[in-house]
Amino acid sequence: QVQLVESGGGLVQAGGSLSLSCAASGVFFSINAMGWYRQAPEKPRESVARIARSGSTVYADSVKGRFTASRDNAKNTVSLQMNSLKPEDTAVYYCYAEATLPNGQTYSSWGQGIQVIVSS
Repeated sequence: QVQLVESGGGLVQAGGSLSLSCAASGVFFSINAMGWYRQAPEKPRESVARIARSGSTVYADSVKGRFTASRDNAKNTVSLQMNSLKPEDTAVYYCYAEATLPNGQTYSSWGQGIQVIVSS
């Protein structure tokens, strides 16, 4: 019902910047929370940033002051600007969205994941 397509990512040196974007499409009444998770090798998936429809954002402590998430409700997109990247930011980053479907049910969707590699 909700498809997420991510773009961006790649390889960057420590201290550099990268940006990620994600667009939601499909049949839904509204997109509620959107955000980003990441998963490093042999580690559990962790939340990076979560943005409510109001724009209120919660960041992981490890990225506060370095990452900025934003969303465009009209376009159903969410972005993540990552600055001052560190090798420990290396992970596969996943976009996610919580939607309300036309029948009133809630639905959570994940993107396919996009690789971010930060070299030291």
